[in-house]
Amino acid sequence: MSLVARHLDWDSITETAILNEQTGAKIRSVAKKEDFVKRELDSLVSQMHAGGITYDEAIREFKKRFILEVLAAHRGNQCKAAKELGMHRNTLSRTIAELHMDPAQIRNGLKRPPRPVRPLLEQPKQVMRQQG
Repeated sequence: MSLVARHLDWDSITETAILNEQTGAKIRSVAKKEDFVKRELDSLVSQMHAGGITYDEAIREFKKRFILEVLAAHRGNQCKAAKELGMHRNTLSRTIAELHMDPAQIRNGLKRPPRPVRPLLEQPKQVMRQQG
């Protein structure tokens, strides 16, 4: 039996668990990942503040990068991206427009290049057998 109680907070990530051997490693790795993300975010915020980046600029850039990442994961499909982001597709479309992102450019950047531009795969070397 496995009981897990988690409290997530930006200031402290705590985890209390009664674990069996199967779930123990997974929960510990999640806690480590959350700690890593928190440390990275704290460092980034400090750098941005020291660099004179305003709150509005930081939020705008975060939204752009996050949306691009999710769109790339769904190969430009806004319906699937909106579902993962937890918003309606019209809200995502409006947000993309407000951030001056070009959906066509996003989609085109994720498509496979035409045949002449694609790198050619190396032909496997043929091994000659010596007959003796």
